[in-house]
Amino acid sequence: MRAAVAILLLAASAGLAQKFEQRGYLETRLLVFPQTAPNDSGQVVADSLFRWEASWKPLAGLRLAAGVDARTDTHHQTARQLRLDWQDRSLKRPALSVRRLSASYYRGGFSLEAGKQLIRWGKADILNPTDRFAPRDYLAVVDSDFLGVTAARLTYETGANTLDLVWAPRFTPSRTPLLNQRWTVLPPAASAVRLEDLGARLPGGGQFGARWNYIGAGYEGSLVFYEGWHHLPLFEGRLRPDAPGGLRVEFQRFYPRLRLYGADAAVPLRWFTVKGEGAYFTSSTPLADEYVQYVAQLERQSGEWSLVGGYAGEWITATRNPTGFAPDRGLTGAFLARANRTLDARRSFAVEGALRRNGKGSWTKAEYSQTFGQHWRLTGGFTWVRGDQADFLGQYRRNSHAFLLMRYSF
Repeated sequence: MRAAVAILLLAASAGLAQKFEQRGYLETRLLVFPQTAPNDSGQVVADSLFRWEASWKPLAGLRLAAGVDARTDTHHQTARQLRLDWQDRSLKRPALSVRRLSASYYRGGFSLEAGKQLIRWGKADILNPTDRFAPRDYLAVVDSDFLGVTAARLTYETGANTLDLVWAPRFTPSRTPLLNQRWTVLPPAASAVRLEDLGARLPGGGQFGARWNYIGAGYEGSLVFYEGWHHLPLFEGRLRPDAPGGLRVEFQRFYPRLRLYGADAAVPLRWFTVKGEGAYFTSSTPLADEYVQYVAQLERQSGEWSLVGGYAGEWITATRNPTGFAPDRGLTGAFLARANRTLDARRSFAVEGALRRNGKGSWTKAEYSQTFGQHWRLTGGFTWVRGDQADFLGQYRRNSHAFLLMRYSF
C-alpha cells in the first residue's frame, strides 16, 4: 500500500510529468451551534482536512490512482493516533487514511479496476436506493461523505448497453454518530442507565453486485442486483448490573444480510427530466426489516439554475427490528428538493432540503460560495433542522448550525 504511493511520487520526481497528474486541497471548517444537546455541551467545532489525489499512466490503457486524507478536529471525532488506515472500520475518523488506491486497465469496451475505490450507482439526487457499494461517514448525519471500498469492478460497454460487475471481498460499514456527541439522540429513559459501546461485529465474506444500463431512444434505464451485507447497522443490547447498585446497557452494532433487486430510469422531456429509482430490500437475517424504497423526481436546467424536486417513499413488507441507524430510511416519507444557481464565474448559491409529508420534520441547508484568485474558495451557510422528537429529522432540532469553510486547492 505505502509502496504504491511511493511509486507515484517517484514517478513524478523522475520527470514523467506527461503521465502523472495530482491535485488536492486543504480546508478548514468552523461550525457554530446555538444550542447545546443533552449529551454534548460543545457549541463551536473546528476541523481541518488535507486531501491529496494522484494518478499515473505508465502504459497505454493502464492507470494507477491514489488518494490520501489527513485530518484533525477540536471535538474528538478524529482519532489522535497517527497511523495510516486502510479499512475505514473505526468508530472515529482516522487521522491519516487511504481514500483510494487502485489500478485500472482499459481495452476495447472493457475496463477493470481493482483496489480501494469509490463506486456510485443510481440516477436520483439526494437519495439513491440502489447505491449499495457506497458506505458513508455519518458522524454528522446531515453532512456525510462517501467512503471507499476495496473491490474489483469490471465494466463492459457495447453500443447502448453497459454491464457493471462488482465484487468486494472485504466489508466496509458506514460510520455512525459517536455516543457522547450531539448527533446521537438518546431516549429520556437512557439517562437512568450507563451505556457501554462494544463497537461492531463485522461480517466476513464478500459482496457482489451487477448493474445493466441501457440507453434507448429518449430514455435511459438500469436494472440492479446486489448480494451481500447492509452497510448501515442494527443494534443489539444486554442489560447488566452496574456498581454501585445501578444498571448498564452493553450494546453492539451488527450488519444484516442483504439481497437487493432494483431499477432506475431517466426520461428527458421538453421542460424537465423525469427520474425514478427504487429497490426491494430483503434479508435472511431474522431481525432485519424488509421493504421497498423509491424516489421519483423532476429535474430542470434553466440558464444558470439547476432545479431538482421529488418525493422519497417506503413500503415496509416485514417489520422485525426497530433498533437500527438508517438515515436513508429517515429521508423517506418526505419531499426532497435541491436548487443551485451559478451567479458568475466566481460565485454560486445552493439550497437543499427535505420536508416530511406529515409536516413533523424538516431539514434545510443553504450555502453561498465564492472563489478568490486561482486557489482560494470561501463557503458560508447554515443548516436548519426542525420537527418532533419522534421524527428522524425532528430529533436533531438542537443541531441547527451555521458554518464557514475556507479551502485552498492545488
